[in-house]
Amino acid sequence: MTAATTASPTSTAPTPGQVWTRARGILAVVLILVVAGITFAAVRSGTNHGQLDPRSADPKGSRAVAELLKARGVSVTVATTLDEATTAAGPDTTLLVAGPNLLTRSQQLRLEEAVSDSAGRTLLVAPGPGATTRLAPGIRAESHQAVRALAPACELPAARRAGTADMGGTRYTTQDLTAVTCYPSAGLPSLVVLPTGAGGDTAVLGSPDILHNERLDKQGNASLALQLLGSRPHLVWYLPSLTDPSATTDDGAPGDGDEEQSEGGARNDTAEESSFLDLVPSGWLWATLQLALAAVLAAVWRARRLGPLVTERLPVAIRASESAEGRSLLYRKANARDRAADALRAAGRTRLAPLAGVPARDAHTPDVLLPALSARVTAPDRELNTLLFGTAPSTDAALVLLADQLDALEREVRTS
Repeated sequence: MTAATTASPTSTAPTPGQVWTRARGILAVVLILVVAGITFAAVRSGTNHGQLDPRSADPKGSRAVAELLKARGVSVTVATTLDEATTAAGPDTTLLVAGPNLLTRSQQLRLEEAVSDSAGRTLLVAPGPGATTRLAPGIRAESHQAVRALAPACELPAARRAGTADMGGTRYTTQDLTAVTCYPSAGLPSLVVLPTGAGGDTAVLGSPDILHNERLDKQGNASLALQLLGSRPHLVWYLPSLTDPSATTDDGAPGDGDEEQSEGGARNDTAEESSFLDLVPSGWLWATLQLALAAVLAAVWRARRLGPLVTERLPVAIRASESAEGRSLLYRKANARDRAADALRAAGRTRLAPLAGVPARDAHTPDVLLPALSARVTAPDRELNTLLFGTAPSTDAALVLLADQLDALEREVRTS
């Protein structure tokens, strides 16, 4: 071996070309899935709507109840902004608020002010504590219960005619003696109808299930939904939108500070009690799950297979001398004199041990090998220890000298 002026440490990290070769198949599959998903979403974007949307035929949509109301002569109008909802409120109108929890605090206060004197009906779908306090004063939201078939257990004509319905969800309490409470779950009602001073009323519904397409034909859901929404000739279906300009406008409503403190801290006009998943259409959740499954399958497909080694016949026979020369050239290129010295010493000890009568398992144990060799050669123990278990040579010349000395030691032991 000859000295190398400069060399870099041996690296086992894959090159950029190798990384690209391994990953391009997976990246192509992911790209195809993303393009297909975007194309599919773009094609269906004009006809697909979210939950509780009267235009949606999805299982969680509400197109069925909207069509039944239209067949009964009730006009159904979809509002997506607060201005549209408040303008349409009136004595001959039912205002359905499909997502009261998505409204900001200032939006809730504006909406309550507009509908309180309208003499119409306002139906709030599953409002939480804050939304109930601001949109239905006098009603308090309590804990949540599972939705199941419940009996009306009240004197509300619409509930008595509908009978058993899929109710539950958020439950409510009220101290107003004029309120009608129906469909109790664990002792608390999931439907409360509270008359307003102008001759209208506010209904609080604990669960949206009776409005879903998939549940409309169950129990008395259709009857209850049609009576709650069809009591007036016009129905405004308010679907709060994140693009509504009023969502980012603070109108400085009186009492903002007091109500914020009573709720346990400032909310700063943000939508309450709603999570990110509530805003994601169900189709995208399924698409994400499918992408995750595809990624797992791709990882299993491309993963390293663990198992016993399988011998394979090489296309060309390589002589041992060529293999040793190639390995030495790699050591030289990497300037790895330490590894080369370790390999030479380990091979030497392996050959010397049986010649000195030392078991193979103790060939690399100095306390066993060195005394056995001392009895056969004239070299002192200190020199044998340095030769067989010493430090790495500092130069290529020292490495060559080490190889020569190991050869000389082996010849001496063989002839002793």
